[in-house]
Amino acid sequence: MSDPSQYVRERTQEGRKDVRWPAAPEPLTVPVYDNHCHLEIADGDEPLSLEAQLARAAGVGIIGVVQAGGDIDSSRWSAWAAASHPRVLAAVAIHPNEAPAYKAAARLDEAIAVIDDLAAQPRVRAIGETGLDFFRTEADGIPAQFESFEAHIALAKKHGIAMQIHDRDAHDAVLETLARVGAPERTVFHCFSGDDAMARVAADAGYYLSFAGNVTFKNAQNLRDALAVTPLKRILVETDAPFLTPVPHRGRPNAPYLIPVTVRFMAAELALDVDALCAQLAANTLEVYGPFQD
Repeated sequence: MSDPSQYVRERTQEGRKDVRWPAAPEPLTVPVYDNHCHLEIADGDEPLSLEAQLARAAGVGIIGVVQAGGDIDSSRWSAWAAASHPRVLAAVAIHPNEAPAYKAAARLDEAIAVIDDLAAQPRVRAIGETGLDFFRTEADGIPAQFESFEAHIALAKKHGIAMQIHDRDAHDAVLETLARVGAPERTVFHCFSGDDAMARVAADAGYYLSFAGNVTFKNAQNLRDALAVTPLKRILVETDAPFLTPVPHRGRPNAPYLIPVTVRFMAAELALDVDALCAQLAANTLEVYGPFQD
């Protein structure tokens, strides 16, 4: 792909009942950041440009996003977006569900070399999303996931940047790998999916836990229990847009401008003032990724 700005993916609409964008929530008084999103994926009844997404987010107090890649093309797009827009930082990686396909095509080393090159760019501030996923990948693809995950850990250390972890049905294996290989200094569990016991282990190890809109779901008590025991200095917030739209908009398109819905829910769960939580979330984000604007 010669021009990353032209890359776009479309989210499938099959089986979805409502693809209208939700109304904008009340703006936050203290601005925060969306620590993980996928704005290269076109969604909704009227797909929005990157510029429109950022403007809509800024209108409700979301002043920056970390755009995450999952393969070569989306990682290149993420790096392009960060280089082009002062409100965007990038994370680049080969997603664990993509690693087996690259390995089968004898291209995993090549793909990781591309991520290595992208990670040298000044506005690429994380390796991600990488990790392990035992939900979607068959058993014969698991070794490629481990190989890719360990290579990405090494890249985060090499470049001195953060790492965003994708962990689905692989909690023990992810934690064991981090302990065995040695985690990067700033390690984030993107869309944390464990329980309170795992949250304590992760926080004690110095990892950050990022909560997405699914913390609002009725069947996600484990996430609320995890949130309750996580030290405030280890909490981040994200959309994982266009996925995981928070209640009451579940099932509709998600985007950074809906972060206030999740933040207000988290503040209520923690019995915290919304402004105080926002200030802590913003400080944590900058601690992990550095400044968005020099």
